[in-house]
Amino acid sequence: MDHKFLLDFLRNLAANNHKAWMDEHRADYHRARAVFSGLVQQVLTGTQRFEPELLGLTVPETMFRINKNDRFQQSNEPYKRHMGASLTQGGRHAPRAGYFLAVQPGGQTWIGAGKWHPEPAALARIRQEVHYNGAAFHEIRQHAEFQQHFPDGLEGDKLQRPPKGYDKDDPDIEWLKLKDFVVTRSFTDAEVRRPDFADRVVETFQVAQPFVRFLNEALDAPE
Repeated sequence: MDHKFLLDFLRNLAANNHKAWMDEHRADYHRARAVFSGLVQQVLTGTQRFEPELLGLTVPETMFRINKNDRFQQSNEPYKRHMGASLTQGGRHAPRAGYFLAVQPGGQTWIGAGKWHPEPAALARIRQEVHYNGAAFHEIRQHAEFQQHFPDGLEGDKLQRPPKGYDKDDPDIEWLKLKDFVVTRSFTDAEVRRPDFADRVVETFQVAQPFVRFLNEALDAPE
């Protein structure tokens, strides 16, 4: 699988991020997207072996468009500088915790697991589960293998003050302030070009499964 071509295309796109260039290199775009689709298929197939929630999910349901969404556009560039996919039950836009993959040159390829920007009701459920079942939450995040794959721990936005209904002296208050429950890991371009890159992604996703399961059990909890 030609991951080098994928990285080279994305690097060239970043340097020529406008519609005229994309129109001229449309064939290269389709070739690069096919390479990324093949990578996602490898990762999805491997992840489905241990994650039953993803059974039946297809690659087209996971992949994001390369066109920027105007609601989140922070520059005049019409295209993202990466190709991304969300391996989540129900597809890329489903309100579940899941697994994420984004390939971007310059050492900015990353994979992740968890739930990014949950809706208020979903965030409340996750916080409640952390509050009620903190021992299980900490056992997952402090597991040696988990920390090895995700040395930066949980990332994302955080409230400045305790969320409504929680005491500032709660021993887990810093975790309850989180607005995102996500862990990520980055890869160099050389690592992405390795023939075992998909296997390494799957290995990391398997390490993250207890974390994803904890979040989805919280989301599934009755009112």
